[in-house]
Amino acid sequence: MKQRTPVFINILIIIGLLIVFYYLFVQSYEFLGSPYFWGTVVISCILAYIHSAIGDLIENNKFKRLSPEEKAAYLAEKKTPYFTRLYNAAFKKQSAAEEKDILIDHGFDGIMELDNQLPKWWLGLFYFGTAFCIVYIVAFSFTNFAHPINEYEQEYKEQLASIEEYQKTQPPVTIETAKYSADNIAEGKELFKTNCASCHKEDGSGGIGPNLTDNFWINQPEKTLFKNVFHMDWNGSPTNPAMRAFGKNGEVSGAEIEKIAAYVYHINQELPPVTPAQGGAAPQGTEAHWEKE
Repeated sequence: MKQRTPVFINILIIIGLLIVFYYLFVQSYEFLGSPYFWGTVVISCILAYIHSAIGDLIENNKFKRLSPEEKAAYLAEKKTPYFTRLYNAAFKKQSAAEEKDILIDHGFDGIMELDNQLPKWWLGLFYFGTAFCIVYIVAFSFTNFAHPINEYEQEYKEQLASIEEYQKTQPPVTIETAKYSADNIAEGKELFKTNCASCHKEDGSGGIGPNLTDNFWINQPEKTLFKNVFHMDWNGSPTNPAMRAFGKNGEVSGAEIEKIAAYVYHINQELPPVTPAQGGAAPQGTEAHWEKE
């Protein structure tokens, strides 16, 4: 008569499986604080104890039918700790007499083959893997679990929400707080293309609007180039209605103007100007003498 698995081992296995199954369908560990999960755990534990009690009754009934020798062997084996029995069962070696019973009547080059049973640890992993595979396929087919597109969209929404929350808690960028940073040039270039390129071209060389790469400026209300660009983008030009007040009108934020100004500063101060011979607009306004940032 085989020894039975202790009830606490069954309970630990059940709880582990419940955690795996809940996570597959919920896709987070928030269920650990849910009363429904712990209710399922309690009910499962009660059922495990009921199953163990029924098993005890069946075991006692079978024990009565054993011979005295079988009873003595069963009681001796029962004294062995569960994990010791589990280890012995997983790595047990047959005796010479047992090998004769499982010897297969064929061989090769003097090597005989035994009809060994597969190790229990291997069978356990196989059955667990099979069950997990079935649950995984069901979860993948009928829930959002492990769908890369859905995961991407969820993470994208979370990132947008975090950016929006960050912007709410951060003070708005103004001409007093705006600062030049080379890290803003790449984003500023894209913003410039969207909002400014129709008049100044994508490279800032000018078209309808003036050339922003040379050192001649129509409006110079600020002492530094960066602040001057921010001022014009926020307030617009008093002499040219086409250069409207993007910032005051709410078309772009102060943080976006800070990035646009960084890009204009970059093409004006850190790159060579685009001359009329290279396709740039002719100089307009007066020569500027900017203070250093």
